Formats: sequence, structure tokens, C-alpha cells
Amino acid sequence: MGQAAPPPTRPAPATSAASRTEAKRARIVETAMRYFAEQGYHEARVQDIAAELGIAKGSVFQHFGSKERLFLAAYKRAVKSFPAWLDAPSEVLALGFFATMRYWLERTERLMREDWIPYRVELMGNHGTDLKIRRLINNFLVSEDPYGTAAFVSFGLARKELRRDIDPDLIGSILDWTMDHFQDALLTEELDPGLFRRHGSQPERTEARIKQFLAVLKSAIGAGLRPSASA
Repeated sequence: MGQAAPPPTRPAPATSAASRTEAKRARIVETAMRYFAEQGYHEARVQDIAAELGIAKGSVFQHFGSKERLFLAAYKRAVKSFPAWLDAPSEVLALGFFATMRYWLERTERLMREDWIPYRVELMGNHGTDLKIRRLINNFLVSEDPYGTAAFVSFGLARKELRRDIDPDLIGSILDWTMDHFQDALLTEELDPGLFRRHGSQPERTEARIKQFLAVLKSAIGAGLRPSASA
């Protein structure tokens, strides 16, 4: 009898190279998030990020193409780390759409203090970058809906808490835009209290602002009677 043929050599799985590449990209983004958060978009330097990681500056550009794209990747990572609307506890969701909004608004500053880097990057992406990056960010927010706004609007409609004479997509846009700016105002006060030095950041003032903000939103998109700002 002849010798048995050796078993065929299996090629190394292509996924191993892909996973190493993805892991390297993740390390770059994680380091870049911290640099952007600590130094700001314009002051953070790609060569410093690369030096900390022990890689060439060109390697960063090989993965992301430009500083703008690197920041966009950092912004995406930051935003995707935030909870979605419907991630609120079940007992809060049971209270309804606007109660869920209140739940997240009341936790804005606490969540920022617990993990300030992604919140700082999100704030910077919304207000501290140029129009080119802002356009990329808007495309990402519309296409990927990281906060689950569409599902949250459907939740509100199903509970009959939202007006049905307004396009749900428009309600979602109103919600995203107003919440984004209102929460940024709360975060800016926490991160840069000098902007609000005349008023301070007393808890009762924050609570009053949240109540007034929700009253305004209810009067715009809420179903039924429009509440007063003192309700």
C-alpha cells in the first residue's frame, strides 16, 4: 500500500488579518477620543496620537484618510456609547413618552460626569468643528439613527401622546434638534460654568429648565391639551 496523502493545508483564515486591522483601528479611535476631548478638535494633533500608540502618523491616515475622518470615527464611537431612548428602565417607559424624556434629561449631567470623554467629543462635534465635519455628522445621524429616535417616536404615537397631524419624521427631527441643543446647554454649563456665572448651576434651576423645556415640546408635538410652562 502507498503512503496516505497528507491532509490538505488549510489557509489561514482571512478574518484574523481583518480582526487585527479592526483592533488597531479601535485603539486609534479610543486614543483619539481622549486627545480630542482633552485638547479640542483643532489643537489635537494626529502625530501625538500616533506617537502615544507607537505607530507612524501615516498609519493613522492609512486607516482614516484625514483628521476629519478620524474625528468622525471618534464622534461615532462616542455617540454609540450613549443609551438609546428606549433603553430607559421598563418602569419609566410605562409612564410614557414625555416621562421617558424627563428621565434622560435629569440624568444628562450625571452621565457626563461618569464618562465625560464621549460627551465632550459629542459636544465638540455639534458645535466645535467646521461645516465639512458637521455635514458628515448629520449624514451619520440621519442614516444610522444612533439614539433610536424613530422607534421612540413610534412609541409615543402608539401611546397617543404625540400629534398625528405631523409627519413622524418631522417630529423626530424636532426632537433630535431640540434635545441636542438643550442637553448641550446643560453640559456646557457643567463643563464651562463661567458661561453661566451670573446664574450658577443650582439643581432647582436645572429642574425648572427641564420642566419648561418639556412644556414647550408638549405644546408643539404633544397630543391633546397644551400644558402651561408652570404645569
